[in-house]
Amino acid sequence: MERIEHRACFGGWQDVYRHASETLGCGMNFAVYLPPQAGSHKLPVLYWLSGLTCSEQNFITKAGAQRYAAEHGIILVAPDTSPRGGDVADAEGYDLGMGAGFYVNATRAPWSAHYRMYDYVVSELPALIEANFPASAARAISGHSMGGHGALIAAMKNPGRYRSVSAFSPIVAPSQVPWGEKAFAAYLGDDRQAWKAWDATELVSGAQERLPLLIDQGDADEFLAGQLKPELLRDACAAAGHRLQLRMQPGYDHSYYFIASFIGEHIAHHAAALNA
Repeated sequence: MERIEHRACFGGWQDVYRHASETLGCGMNFAVYLPPQAGSHKLPVLYWLSGLTCSEQNFITKAGAQRYAAEHGIILVAPDTSPRGGDVADAEGYDLGMGAGFYVNATRAPWSAHYRMYDYVVSELPALIEANFPASAARAISGHSMGGHGALIAAMKNPGRYRSVSAFSPIVAPSQVPWGEKAFAAYLGDDRQAWKAWDATELVSGAQERLPLLIDQGDADEFLAGQLKPELLRDACAAAGHRLQLRMQPGYDHSYYFIASFIGEHIAHHAAALNA
């Protein structure tokens, strides 16, 4: 593991590391924000999963989250969104291949050789963080768009692993929208039944742990009607009796201006659970 960025930020340190991932079979970057409290004791960790076209850089440079992490004493970890490298499969367009890992474990060639982002963010990366940083085993998870999808399924598929979950503009029903259909057909094959294991609206009815879901969605989001469809998760949660706070925010779009406006509230939400 090699530290490739080290910057003072709100009394702590915003770092970026590179390591060889056994799960993905390639080198991976991840960002870690260590607030000032990390100098004296172990802290809980909030994992952030970014969206299509993003890397580990978008969240740490645009969201303004470090200020709130320093206030609450929370480590922030933001991985890249896909495997990368010369031997990693890729595709034309922004919504498949590098930068578009969709946080699933691909089962179809050529993607299955490297695209196991689910195992990476749920298992390998937290193990690395907890072994090498002043991190406790108290974890929370959040994300945006494709990463919001990743956060929701990670929490629903792993009872007891996270203390809280939230999302901004998540792809709540990837098996029912073009972004998800394209990615799932490539990564998982044509059996739509198999897709249900990676779809939050399908998982919610059988969730063994009922963590309350906090979701912020801008009502001026350009992808709202065609790709995000939060009403599908709202209806699934209502049918399952699963707690959901879906906040439709007037005037906000899909950008990091939206995330920056509400990230403080999300970190406070996670801090309440992580420090309980």
